[in-house]
Amino acid sequence: EHLAELEGKLERDEFRPLRPFGETVTESLLGARRESAEAAVWEEEDYCSPPLALERAAVLDRYFEGIEVEPVTRGEGWERIESLPRMFPAL
Repeated sequence: EHLAELEGKLERDEFRPLRPFGETVTESLLGARRESAEAAVWEEEDYCSPPLALERAAVLDRYFEGIEVEPVTRGEGWERIESLPRMFPAL
């Protein structure tokens, strides 16, 4: 429902100034993939407990429902989803 808004904010780099996670959440969302018409997947570096607590409060909960987190080693997530279509192919 809010994907056009999210894409615009990513295009304008509106999340990059958020500290301490702005760069990471921006790069992760720019690389996000469509797993289905209703699901997006991406890899993101995170050190919060619970996972993505800061990112969810500031950004993710506005644009996504039912966020699930799965631990992976760096790069493993991207490898697993690289064949899926990009969520924001124009960016």
